[in-house]
Amino acid sequence: MEVRITTEMGPAEILDVLRKADGYYLCNNERDVSQSDFKNRLMPMTTARVAPYREAAGFFSLEVSGGASIHVDLMRKQVNPFERLRLARKAMPRTLLQAVCRGANLYGYRHYPENVIRFTVREFAKYVDVWRVYDFLNHVPNMVPVFEEVQKAGRLLLPSICFSTGKEHSDQFYVRKVREILEVTGPDVIVSIKNHSGLGTPKRIAQLVEAIRSEFPDLILHYHGCNTDGNDIGRMTAAIMAGVKLCDVADHGYGSVYGQAPALTLIQTLEDYGKRAAGMDIKALIKCSDILRYERSIYEPFESPYRGHDPTVARYKLTGGAAGSTFEQAEKGGFLDRMPDILEEMGNVLTELGNWWCVSPGAQIVWTTAVNNVLYGRYERPTLDLKNLILGRYGPLPFYDPQEWICERVLEYQRSDGKKWHKVMAEEGGQVKPRDADLERERASLEKELGRPATDEELVLYLQHPFDAVAFFRFVARYGKTWLLPPEIWFRRGGFEGGERIVMEDEYGVPHRIEVISTRRVGKTVLTSLVIDHSFHTLSVNTEKEGGEPASP
Repeated sequence: MEVRITTEMGPAEILDVLRKADGYYLCNNERDVSQSDFKNRLMPMTTARVAPYREAAGFFSLEVSGGASIHVDLMRKQVNPFERLRLARKAMPRTLLQAVCRGANLYGYRHYPENVIRFTVREFAKYVDVWRVYDFLNHVPNMVPVFEEVQKAGRLLLPSICFSTGKEHSDQFYVRKVREILEVTGPDVIVSIKNHSGLGTPKRIAQLVEAIRSEFPDLILHYHGCNTDGNDIGRMTAAIMAGVKLCDVADHGYGSVYGQAPALTLIQTLEDYGKRAAGMDIKALIKCSDILRYERSIYEPFESPYRGHDPTVARYKLTGGAAGSTFEQAEKGGFLDRMPDILEEMGNVLTELGNWWCVSPGAQIVWTTAVNNVLYGRYERPTLDLKNLILGRYGPLPFYDPQEWICERVLEYQRSDGKKWHKVMAEEGGQVKPRDADLERERASLEKELGRPATDEELVLYLQHPFDAVAFFRFVARYGKTWLLPPEIWFRRGGFEGGERIVMEDEYGVPHRIEVISTRRVGKTVLTSLVIDHSFHTLSVNTEKEGGEPASP
């Protein structure tokens, strides 16, 4: 019988169990499902509601943090990312908590100074048990500081190779990348195959797994894929039959479109092949989705307006995590009708720029370039990020450089000195390591903004997203822990009726009660009277934005 893996085990014991296991283990990727299918809107109280059943279901891990979720939690005032981790740990004490990290980009969109990287990893490693780490160019040096800090903290490291398709993406290339990673980390890691866009056939994934295992027979492999084309059950099945020990999955009642494929479907498929999901309780797994079907209706307004699976992703290769947000941007920008042209142009751009991996932050570069190309002319409005990519600031392009005409348009764009592109490349090209940040000066700046001492956790968030972090801290100072509100209240549209009652618990399990007495409009202001735990309050909200525009409901 396979052993269930819990937080009581250290990395060495976990790796030993995985090496001996005949079956496979499942990682619930709540975070990626939230990002891919609901634009990172998942509230922590939804996690808390389903947590007892996920704990009983026996998942290897729950990915609850990392990627774009850190920024969105701050930007949308949803929750302090560290608070989200503490809540998940309390609700699921035996299940490993997992996060994804973009290497030198951490949880942002640019390369951070090395001391910021190490400081951030040390703070998050107090809560995160499993670290899935990647770089969008598969440039291993960009991940080394994260690797080192995760291992120093005694946490489980999942260094990733990003996978894509095309003649450059050979088994030999990926085997070399795995060897390069292991030369840094040593053998006591789990190497993850990050199929961020759901690319390739089941046969292709099996070939890759077999090639890696042939070279490194004792290496434990993990598969992370997106279900954009609807075929990731096939890829996961092939991967596990070829020797993968862990796969990222979703609850069948929540997501399973652009994010991960459903766990139960994979379990049922592999039963015919004599493969067993280690430690899984099927009744508890089904109960998770029974709860999440209701919760999903709360988040429906944030689902992508572009519904259904999309096999044409093999052309434009956009990561599942960016699919929903790009359509949201197109809808808000008034060019949703141009999305077919933009997706086609994304495929052209990715091929022209080097056929690397369309995952954050590279996905943002391909997306903005394609949008600008369609709306304004090809490479007529290049971004600074595109310029930095061609200059090699993020690391060397792995396969080939863009054609000269693209370099000319991008590198000579809006230059006042008249310098030609080849001279720009010669004099300004190459990766430039950011200088270490003055952490005490940054702390002083944050404390000046807040008017109080700042914690290390607050400083970590400020160093990556200064504007949105400060706005969030001020929001909390004024309104408290609003994430404790049930998500059906948080995302309510259309206001509240007099006499409506809200009952909830805080993070300590203490019950609270809110009763809406009345809501009335006085000019541009809406006044709402409430009784909160027997205390009367009246709140005023200005319903007009700056510039005289009406505020969103």
